[in-house]
Amino acid sequence: MGVWEIVLRSLLAFALMMVIARIMGKPTIAQMTYHDFVASITLGAISANLAFNDKLAVWKILTAVIVFSGIAYLLMVLSLKNRILRKWLSGEPTVLIQDGKILERNMKKLKVSLDMLNQELRAKAIFNIEEVKYAILELNGHLSVMRTSDSMAVTIKDLNLKSDTKLSFPIELIMDGTVISNNLKQNGISEKWLDAELHKKNLSLEKVNYAVINSEGKVIFDEYEDHIRHAIDRE
Repeated sequence: MGVWEIVLRSLLAFALMMVIARIMGKPTIAQMTYHDFVASITLGAISANLAFNDKLAVWKILTAVIVFSGIAYLLMVLSLKNRILRKWLSGEPTVLIQDGKILERNMKKLKVSLDMLNQELRAKAIFNIEEVKYAILELNGHLSVMRTSDSMAVTIKDLNLKSDTKLSFPIELIMDGTVISNNLKQNGISEKWLDAELHKKNLSLEKVNYAVINSEGKVIFDEYEDHIRHAIDRE
């Protein structure tokens, strides 16, 4: 098999997988379940054969991809309509913590370690397990947490206060040290304005890793140099 044939078969395999991904939709990509994982692994293996296995005719591999994609899509549609089938194909959420107590049996069943659980809790700014009322491992592998009532953050509504602050979608200005020109143009922001904001903070573009206008309209800059004397780095 010549180089150009490999290139063409690889392009065809990539294009085919992109089409399948578009058909399956965003939820499949963002919330991969057991069924989605098996389907993606199998389709990936078939597509790899399309790219490199010259002993199999292209039309045979294409047939296999189309048939398997059709089965995966049909199961996805059926699972949306049938709760029992959905439970079998995708599994169901599992409680890992209840009333501040770790459910070891559920942890072992799902092969979740304490290190992994603590990591997920820290990602949600929870460092004390007694602050957790319920922790549930969702179908897509994400951890959902309900805090205890006395550890929940107080909101303006709780205090019966009125807020005049208008929230808007954050606008990213700089990422990895590069100005995001499209975001500036779409929001009517000039590079001169950005330069002026950098000047206010005595910063240059080379020193900035990330910059964003947050939901409250404030400009936030994150520098490459963090100026932290003793960074915590523990295994």
